Amino acid sequence: MRHHTDRRTAIALSACAAGLLTFSTLALAGQAHADLPHSTSAAPLWHPLCAAPTTTLASCDVLEVDKPHEHVAALGVTAGAAPSGYGPSDLQSAYKLPSDGGTGQTVAIIDAYDDPNAEKDLGTYRKQYGLPACTTSNGCFKKVDSSGHASPLPSKASANQGAEDSLDLDLLSAVAPRAKILFVEASKGTVAEMGKAVNQAVALGAEFISNSYIFKESSSDSSYDKQYYDHPGVAVVAGTGDWNYSWGMGYPSSSPYVTSVGGTSLVRSPGERGWNETVWNSKSDEGTGSGCSAYEPKPAWQKDTGCAKRMTADVAAVADPAHGLAVYDSYQKNGWGVFGGTSAATPVIAGVYADAGAPPAGSNPASFPYAHQDALNDITKGDNGQCAPAYFCTAEQGYDGPTGLGTPNGTAAFHE
Repeated sequence: MRHHTDRRTAIALSACAAGLLTFSTLALAGQAHADLPHSTSAAPLWHPLCAAPTTTLASCDVLEVDKPHEHVAALGVTAGAAPSGYGPSDLQSAYKLPSDGGTGQTVAIIDAYDDPNAEKDLGTYRKQYGLPACTTSNGCFKKVDSSGHASPLPSKASANQGAEDSLDLDLLSAVAPRAKILFVEASKGTVAEMGKAVNQAVALGAEFISNSYIFKESSSDSSYDKQYYDHPGVAVVAGTGDWNYSWGMGYPSSSPYVTSVGGTSLVRSPGERGWNETVWNSKSDEGTGSGCSAYEPKPAWQKDTGCAKRMTADVAAVADPAHGLAVYDSYQKNGWGVFGGTSAATPVIAGVYADAGAPPAGSNPASFPYAHQDALNDITKGDNGQCAPAYFCTAEQGYDGPTGLGTPNGTAAFHE
Protein backbone atom coordinates (compact mmCIF):
# COMPACT_ATOMS: atom_id res chain seq x y z
CA MET A 1 0.00 0.00 0.00
CA ARG A 2 1.48 3.33 -1.03
CA HIS A 3 2.08 6.13 1.44
CA HIS A 4 -0.23 9.08 1.05
CA THR A 5 -0.78 12.33 2.87
CA ASP A 6 -3.30 12.50 5.75
CA ARG A 7 -6.54 13.56 4.11
CA ARG A 8 -7.22 16.34 6.59
CA THR A 9 -4.07 18.14 5.49
CA ALA A 10 -4.27 17.17 1.82
CA ILE A 11 -7.62 18.73 1.05
CA ALA A 12 -9.17 22.13 1.17
CA LEU A 13 -12.51 22.43 2.92
CA SER A 14 -15.32 24.60 1.74
CA ALA A 15 -18.85 25.21 2.99
CA CYS A 16 -21.12 24.36 0.13
CA ALA A 17 -24.02 26.56 -0.83
CA ALA A 18 -26.36 23.59 -0.48
CA GLY A 19 -25.84 23.50 3.27
CA LEU A 20 -23.65 20.38 3.45
CA LEU A 21 -19.90 20.63 3.98
CA THR A 22 -17.87 19.34 1.03
CA PHE A 23 -14.30 18.36 0.28
CA SER A 24 -12.28 19.72 -2.60
CA THR A 25 -12.06 17.33 -5.48
CA LEU A 26 -8.29 17.50 -5.14
CA ALA A 27 -8.47 14.95 -2.32
CA LEU A 28 -6.95 11.50 -2.50
CA ALA A 29 -9.02 10.18 0.34
CA GLY A 30 -8.31 6.48 0.49
CA GLN A 31 -6.63 3.45 -0.97
CA ALA A 32 -7.80 -0.03 -1.74
CA HIS A 33 -7.23 -2.86 0.68
CA ALA A 34 -4.06 -4.81 -0.05
CA ASP A 35 -6.10 -7.89 -0.99
CA LEU A 36 -8.18 -6.09 -3.64
CA PRO A 37 -7.51 -7.28 -7.21
CA HIS A 38 -7.34 -4.47 -9.72
CA SER A 39 -6.79 -4.06 -13.41
CA THR A 40 -3.67 -1.87 -13.30
CA SER A 41 -0.66 -1.46 -11.05
CA ALA A 42 -2.25 1.57 -9.43
CA ALA A 43 -4.73 0.75 -6.67
CA PRO A 44 -8.18 2.33 -6.96
CA LEU A 45 -8.61 5.61 -5.12
CA TRP A 46 -11.73 7.33 -3.88
CA HIS A 47 -12.65 10.65 -2.38
CA PRO A 48 -15.28 11.74 0.15
CA LEU A 49 -18.09 13.93 -1.14
CA CYS A 50 -18.53 15.73 2.18
CA ALA A 51 -16.36 16.93 5.03
CA ALA A 52 -16.86 15.99 8.65
CA PRO A 53 -20.04 17.54 10.08
CA THR A 54 -20.51 20.08 12.84
CA THR A 55 -23.04 20.02 15.67
CA THR A 56 -25.33 22.31 13.67
CA LEU A 57 -24.73 21.41 10.01
CA ALA A 58 -25.19 17.95 8.55
CA SER A 59 -22.77 16.07 6.35
CA CYS A 60 -23.25 13.17 3.97
CA ASP A 61 -21.37 9.88 4.44
CA VAL A 62 -20.40 9.07 0.85
CA LEU A 63 -17.14 8.15 -0.87
CA GLU A 64 -16.88 8.08 -4.66
CA VAL A 65 -14.44 5.77 -6.43
CA ASP A 66 -12.24 7.65 -8.89
CA LYS A 67 -11.48 4.67 -11.15
CA PRO A 68 -14.48 2.36 -10.90
CA HIS A 69 -13.34 -0.07 -13.60
CA GLU A 70 -10.44 -1.06 -11.35
CA HIS A 71 -13.08 -2.79 -9.23
CA VAL A 72 -13.93 -5.20 -12.04
CA ALA A 73 -11.77 -8.10 -10.88
CA ALA A 74 -12.86 -7.79 -7.25
CA LEU A 75 -16.57 -7.59 -8.07
CA GLY A 76 -16.67 -10.22 -10.78
CA VAL A 77 -18.07 -7.87 -13.42
CA THR A 78 -17.18 -8.17 -17.09
CA ALA A 79 -14.27 -5.87 -17.94
CA GLY A 80 -15.41 -2.55 -19.28
CA ALA A 81 -18.99 -3.05 -18.14
CA ALA A 82 -21.05 -0.24 -16.69
CA PRO A 83 -22.11 -0.35 -13.94
CA SER A 84 -19.13 -2.01 -12.28
CA GLY A 85 -20.19 -2.06 -8.60
CA TYR A 86 -22.38 -4.39 -6.57
CA GLY A 87 -26.01 -4.41 -7.67
CA PRO A 88 -29.32 -5.72 -6.27
CA SER A 89 -28.64 -9.42 -6.84
CA ASP A 90 -25.33 -9.12 -4.99
CA LEU A 91 -26.92 -7.51 -1.93
CA GLN A 92 -29.85 -9.90 -1.95
CA SER A 93 -27.40 -12.81 -2.09
CA ALA A 94 -25.07 -11.45 0.58
CA TYR A 95 -27.87 -10.75 3.05
CA LYS A 96 -30.36 -13.51 2.07
CA LEU A 97 -33.08 -11.09 1.08
CA PRO A 98 -36.11 -11.74 -1.13
CA SER A 99 -36.10 -10.45 -4.69
CA ASP A 100 -39.59 -8.98 -4.15
CA GLY A 101 -38.97 -7.40 -0.74
CA GLY A 102 -40.80 -4.37 0.60
CA THR A 103 -44.23 -5.23 -0.85
CA GLY A 104 -46.90 -2.99 0.66
CA GLN A 105 -44.44 -0.81 2.61
CA THR A 106 -43.46 2.86 2.31
CA VAL A 107 -39.88 3.88 3.02
CA ALA A 108 -38.84 7.52 3.39
CA ILE A 109 -35.47 8.86 2.25
CA ILE A 110 -34.45 12.11 3.98
CA ASP A 111 -31.99 14.45 2.27
CA ALA A 112 -31.35 18.20 1.96
CA TYR A 113 -32.19 20.33 -1.07
CA ASP A 114 -33.70 19.29 -4.40
CA ASP A 115 -32.29 16.77 -6.82
CA PRO A 116 -34.23 17.56 -10.03
CA ASN A 117 -33.09 14.32 -11.70
CA ALA A 118 -33.90 12.01 -8.80
CA GLU A 119 -36.89 10.21 -10.31
CA LYS A 120 -35.34 9.94 -13.78
CA ASP A 121 -32.04 8.60 -12.43
CA LEU A 122 -33.84 6.12 -10.21
CA GLY A 123 -35.65 4.88 -13.31
CA THR A 124 -32.35 4.27 -15.09
CA TYR A 125 -31.00 2.27 -12.14
CA ARG A 126 -34.10 0.14 -11.77
CA LYS A 127 -34.35 -0.55 -15.51
CA GLN A 128 -30.68 -1.62 -15.61
CA TYR A 129 -31.33 -4.32 -13.02
CA GLY A 130 -34.80 -5.38 -14.09
CA LEU A 131 -36.55 -3.90 -11.05
CA PRO A 132 -40.18 -2.79 -11.37
CA ALA A 133 -40.69 0.85 -12.35
CA CYS A 134 -41.10 3.24 -9.43
CA THR A 135 -42.54 6.53 -10.63
CA THR A 136 -44.86 9.33 -9.60
CA SER A 137 -47.37 8.23 -12.22
CA ASN A 138 -47.68 4.67 -10.91
CA GLY A 139 -47.86 5.80 -7.28
CA CYS A 140 -44.58 4.23 -6.21
CA PHE A 141 -42.47 7.40 -5.98
CA LYS A 142 -43.36 10.67 -4.28
CA LYS A 143 -41.09 13.69 -3.78
CA VAL A 144 -42.05 16.44 -1.32
CA ASP A 145 -40.51 19.19 0.77
CA SER A 146 -40.40 19.03 4.57
CA SER A 147 -43.90 20.53 4.74
CA GLY A 148 -45.28 17.73 2.59
CA HIS A 149 -45.74 19.80 -0.57
CA ALA A 150 -44.74 18.63 -4.03
CA SER A 151 -44.23 22.24 -5.12
CA PRO A 152 -42.37 24.46 -4.69
CA LEU A 153 -39.44 22.26 -3.76
CA PRO A 154 -36.24 23.50 -2.04
CA SER A 155 -33.49 25.13 -4.06
CA LYS A 156 -31.41 22.76 -6.15
CA ALA A 157 -28.67 20.76 -4.49
CA SER A 158 -25.08 21.57 -5.26
CA ALA A 159 -21.61 20.22 -4.49
CA ASN A 160 -22.29 16.49 -4.87
CA GLN A 161 -25.51 16.21 -2.84
CA GLY A 162 -27.22 14.74 -5.91
CA ALA A 163 -24.94 11.70 -5.71
CA GLU A 164 -26.02 11.20 -2.09
CA ASP A 165 -29.66 11.28 -3.20
CA SER A 166 -29.06 8.73 -5.95
CA LEU A 167 -27.10 6.46 -3.61
CA ASP A 168 -29.96 6.43 -1.09
CA LEU A 169 -32.70 5.82 -3.66
CA ASP A 170 -30.77 3.17 -5.59
CA LEU A 171 -29.69 1.09 -2.60
CA LEU A 172 -33.12 1.16 -1.02
CA SER A 173 -34.44 -0.09 -4.37
CA ALA A 174 -31.82 -2.83 -4.44
CA VAL A 175 -32.91 -4.44 -1.16
CA ALA A 176 -36.63 -3.54 -1.11
CA PRO A 177 -37.57 -3.34 -4.82
CA ARG A 178 -41.33 -3.53 -4.19
CA ALA A 179 -41.47 -0.78 -1.56
CA LYS A 180 -42.96 2.62 -2.26
CA ILE A 181 -40.50 5.50 -1.88
CA LEU A 182 -41.24 8.82 -0.17
CA PHE A 183 -38.39 11.24 -0.91
CA VAL A 184 -38.48 14.16 1.55
CA GLU A 185 -36.20 17.09 0.77
CA ALA A 186 -35.31 19.42 3.63
CA SER A 187 -34.75 23.11 2.84
CA LYS A 188 -31.28 23.05 4.42
CA GLY A 189 -28.98 20.73 6.35
CA THR A 190 -29.68 21.95 9.90
CA VAL A 191 -30.88 19.85 12.81
CA ALA A 192 -34.29 21.53 12.78
CA GLU A 193 -34.85 21.23 9.04
CA MET A 194 -33.67 17.63 8.76
CA GLY A 195 -35.73 16.74 11.82
CA LYS A 196 -38.77 18.48 10.34
CA ALA A 197 -38.39 16.29 7.26
CA VAL A 198 -38.37 13.17 9.45
CA ASN A 199 -41.55 14.28 11.18
CA GLN A 200 -43.21 14.97 7.83
CA ALA A 201 -42.28 11.50 6.57
CA VAL A 202 -44.04 9.96 9.57
CA ALA A 203 -47.05 12.23 9.07
CA LEU A 204 -47.30 11.02 5.46
CA GLY A 205 -47.36 7.38 6.54
CA ALA A 206 -43.79 6.12 6.23
CA GLU A 207 -42.96 3.36 8.70
CA PHE A 208 -39.29 3.17 7.71
CA ILE A 209 -37.02 6.22 7.48
CA SER A 210 -33.47 6.31 6.12
CA ASN A 211 -31.28 9.18 7.34
CA SER A 212 -27.99 9.17 5.42
CA TYR A 213 -26.68 12.29 7.13
CA ILE A 214 -24.84 12.97 10.35
CA PHE A 215 -24.15 15.74 12.84
CA LYS A 216 -21.36 15.87 15.40
CA GLU A 217 -22.76 14.74 18.73
CA SER A 218 -23.72 17.54 21.15
CA SER A 219 -25.28 18.03 24.59
CA SER A 220 -28.50 19.19 22.89
CA ASP A 221 -29.15 15.85 21.22
CA SER A 222 -31.40 14.41 23.91
CA SER A 223 -33.80 17.32 23.39
CA TYR A 224 -33.78 16.70 19.62
CA ASP A 225 -34.71 13.05 20.22
CA LYS A 226 -38.22 13.85 21.41
CA GLN A 227 -38.71 16.59 18.83
CA TYR A 228 -37.68 14.64 15.75
CA TYR A 229 -36.70 10.99 16.22
CA ASP A 230 -38.99 9.40 18.83
CA HIS A 231 -41.59 7.76 16.59
CA PRO A 232 -42.98 4.54 18.11
CA GLY A 233 -43.81 1.94 15.49
CA VAL A 234 -41.45 3.51 12.94
CA ALA A 235 -37.99 2.13 12.05
CA VAL A 236 -35.76 5.23 12.00
CA VAL A 237 -32.27 4.40 10.70
CA ALA A 238 -29.03 6.46 10.60
CA GLY A 239 -25.34 5.80 9.86
CA THR A 240 -22.40 6.14 12.25
CA GLY A 241 -20.24 8.18 9.84
CA ASP A 242 -17.13 7.63 7.77
CA TRP A 243 -14.34 9.00 9.99
CA ASN A 244 -13.31 5.98 12.07
CA TYR A 245 -13.41 5.61 15.83
CA SER A 246 -11.12 8.54 16.63
CA TRP A 247 -13.53 11.13 15.20
CA GLY A 248 -16.13 10.54 17.90
CA MET A 249 -19.87 10.05 17.96
CA GLY A 250 -22.40 11.28 15.43
CA TYR A 251 -26.08 12.14 15.66
CA PRO A 252 -28.86 11.01 15.06
CA SER A 253 -27.25 7.55 15.00
CA SER A 254 -26.51 7.96 18.72
CA SER A 255 -30.19 8.44 19.55
CA PRO A 256 -31.76 5.53 21.48
CA TYR A 257 -34.79 5.86 19.17
CA VAL A 258 -32.69 5.24 16.04
CA THR A 259 -31.13 2.06 14.65
CA SER A 260 -27.44 2.93 14.37
CA VAL A 261 -25.75 1.47 11.28
CA GLY A 262 -22.04 0.75 10.95
CA GLY A 263 -20.14 -0.26 7.82
CA THR A 264 -18.41 -3.40 6.60
CA SER A 265 -16.15 -4.49 3.77
CA LEU A 266 -18.18 -7.05 1.81
CA VAL A 267 -16.16 -9.45 -0.37
CA ARG A 268 -17.05 -12.59 -2.30
CA SER A 269 -15.83 -15.76 -0.60
CA PRO A 270 -15.72 -19.46 -1.51
CA GLY A 271 -17.27 -20.37 1.86
CA GLU A 272 -20.80 -21.60 2.54
CA ARG A 273 -22.28 -18.10 2.67
CA GLY A 274 -20.48 -17.04 -0.52
CA TRP A 275 -19.45 -13.75 1.09
CA ASN A 276 -17.14 -12.53 3.82
CA GLU A 277 -17.35 -9.32 5.86
CA THR A 278 -14.92 -7.45 8.07
CA VAL A 279 -15.00 -4.02 9.69
CA TRP A 280 -14.66 -1.28 7.09
CA ASN A 281 -11.46 0.64 7.77
CA SER A 282 -9.50 2.20 4.93
CA LYS A 283 -6.57 3.02 7.26
CA SER A 284 -6.58 6.64 6.10
CA ASP A 285 -8.65 8.45 8.71
CA GLU A 286 -11.79 6.92 7.23
CA GLY A 287 -13.89 3.92 8.00
CA THR A 288 -17.01 3.15 9.93
CA GLY A 289 -17.71 5.14 13.08
CA SER A 290 -18.45 3.71 16.52
CA GLY A 291 -18.22 4.65 20.17
CA CYS A 292 -19.84 5.46 23.49
CA SER A 293 -22.08 8.52 23.67
CA ALA A 294 -21.22 11.30 26.09
CA TYR A 295 -24.84 12.42 26.33
CA GLU A 296 -27.46 9.91 25.21
CA PRO A 297 -28.88 7.45 27.79
CA LYS A 298 -28.34 3.74 27.36
CA PRO A 299 -31.49 1.97 26.18
CA ALA A 300 -32.64 -0.96 28.32
CA TRP A 301 -32.19 -3.43 25.47
CA GLN A 302 -28.47 -2.65 25.00
CA LYS A 303 -26.46 -4.85 27.38
CA ASP A 304 -22.76 -4.14 26.78
CA THR A 305 -20.97 -3.31 30.04
CA GLY A 306 -18.12 -0.99 29.01
CA CYS A 307 -20.30 1.99 28.06
CA ALA A 308 -22.71 3.48 30.58
CA LYS A 309 -24.56 5.44 27.89
CA ARG A 310 -25.71 4.76 24.33
CA MET A 311 -23.28 2.65 22.32
CA THR A 312 -23.07 2.58 18.51
CA ALA A 313 -23.49 0.75 16.18
CA ASP A 314 -26.49 -1.63 16.49
CA VAL A 315 -26.06 -3.42 13.14
CA ALA A 316 -24.02 -2.92 9.97
CA ALA A 317 -23.99 -3.39 6.19
CA VAL A 318 -21.77 -2.86 3.15
CA ALA A 319 -19.88 0.46 3.10
CA ASP A 320 -16.30 -0.05 1.87
CA PRO A 321 -15.66 1.86 -1.40
CA ALA A 322 -12.91 -0.63 -2.24
CA HIS A 323 -15.74 -3.13 -2.75
CA GLY A 324 -18.32 -0.54 -3.65
CA LEU A 325 -21.82 -0.23 -5.01
CA ALA A 326 -23.15 0.77 -8.41
CA VAL A 327 -25.09 4.06 -8.42
CA TYR A 328 -26.52 6.11 -11.27
CA ASP A 329 -26.49 9.91 -11.05
CA SER A 330 -26.80 12.32 -13.98
CA TYR A 331 -27.39 15.53 -12.04
CA GLN A 332 -23.86 16.15 -10.75
CA LYS A 333 -22.06 13.05 -12.04
CA ASN A 334 -21.66 11.45 -15.45
CA GLY A 335 -23.96 8.49 -14.98
CA TRP A 336 -22.73 5.21 -13.51
CA GLY A 337 -20.26 5.28 -10.65
CA VAL A 338 -19.10 3.21 -7.70
CA PHE A 339 -19.67 4.53 -4.18
CA GLY A 340 -19.29 3.56 -0.54
CA GLY A 341 -19.71 4.97 2.96
CA THR A 342 -22.23 4.47 5.74
CA SER A 343 -24.66 6.41 3.56
CA ALA A 344 -24.75 3.16 1.57
CA ALA A 345 -25.25 0.95 4.61
CA THR A 346 -28.11 3.09 5.95
CA PRO A 347 -30.69 2.67 3.16
CA VAL A 348 -29.74 -1.00 2.94
CA ILE A 349 -30.78 -1.51 6.56
CA ALA A 350 -33.91 0.63 6.13
CA GLY A 351 -34.83 -1.60 3.20
CA VAL A 352 -34.24 -4.78 5.22
CA TYR A 353 -36.65 -3.46 7.87
CA ALA A 354 -39.20 -2.91 5.09
CA ASP A 355 -38.63 -6.46 3.84
CA ALA A 356 -39.43 -7.70 7.36
CA GLY A 357 -42.80 -5.93 7.47
CA ALA A 358 -44.43 -3.08 9.37
CA PRO A 359 -43.29 -2.68 13.00
CA PRO A 360 -45.98 -3.13 15.67
CA ALA A 361 -47.60 0.04 17.00
CA GLY A 362 -45.72 1.49 19.96
CA SER A 363 -42.55 -0.53 19.34
CA ASN A 364 -38.96 0.72 19.10
CA PRO A 365 -37.53 -1.15 16.08
CA ALA A 366 -33.96 -0.30 17.16
CA SER A 367 -34.43 -2.98 19.83
CA PHE A 368 -35.45 -5.77 17.42
CA PRO A 369 -31.94 -7.01 16.48
CA TYR A 370 -31.08 -7.42 20.17
CA ALA A 371 -33.88 -9.96 20.54
CA HIS A 372 -32.73 -11.93 17.47
CA GLN A 373 -28.95 -11.85 17.61
CA ASP A 374 -28.69 -15.36 16.17
CA ALA A 375 -30.37 -14.13 12.97
CA LEU A 376 -27.42 -11.88 12.05
CA ASN A 377 -23.99 -12.48 10.52
CA ASP A 378 -21.62 -11.89 13.43
CA ILE A 379 -18.60 -9.89 12.20
CA THR A 380 -15.50 -10.91 14.14
CA LYS A 381 -12.56 -9.46 12.22
CA GLY A 382 -11.21 -5.94 11.74
CA ASP A 383 -11.13 -2.66 13.62
CA ASN A 384 -11.70 1.05 13.04
CA GLY A 385 -9.01 2.47 15.32
CA GLN A 386 -7.41 2.10 18.72
CA CYS A 387 -9.48 2.12 21.89
CA ALA A 388 -10.20 0.79 25.35
CA PRO A 389 -12.31 -1.22 26.00
CA ALA A 390 -11.27 -3.05 22.84
CA TYR A 391 -14.82 -3.79 21.66
CA PHE A 392 -15.49 -0.06 21.18
CA CYS A 393 -13.41 -0.25 17.97
CA THR A 394 -12.54 -3.91 17.37
CA ALA A 395 -14.76 -6.68 16.01
CA GLU A 396 -15.27 -9.66 18.29
CA GLN A 397 -17.79 -12.41 18.88
CA GLY A 398 -21.14 -10.99 19.88
CA TYR A 399 -21.60 -7.25 20.18
CA ASP A 400 -18.92 -4.74 19.13
CA GLY A 401 -18.96 -1.05 18.29
CA PRO A 402 -17.99 -1.02 14.59
CA THR A 403 -20.54 -3.59 13.43
CA GLY A 404 -22.94 -3.87 16.36
CA LEU A 405 -24.57 -7.28 16.46
CA GLY A 406 -23.72 -7.96 12.83
CA THR A 407 -25.20 -7.75 9.33
CA PRO A 408 -28.52 -9.04 7.96
CA ASN A 409 -28.91 -12.80 7.53
CA GLY A 410 -32.42 -12.68 6.17
CA THR A 411 -35.06 -10.49 7.78
CA ALA A 412 -35.71 -12.27 11.10
CA ALA A 413 -33.66 -9.81 13.17
CA PHE A 414 -35.64 -6.83 11.87
CA HIS A 415 -39.11 -7.52 13.22
CA GLU A 416 -40.32 -7.84 16.80
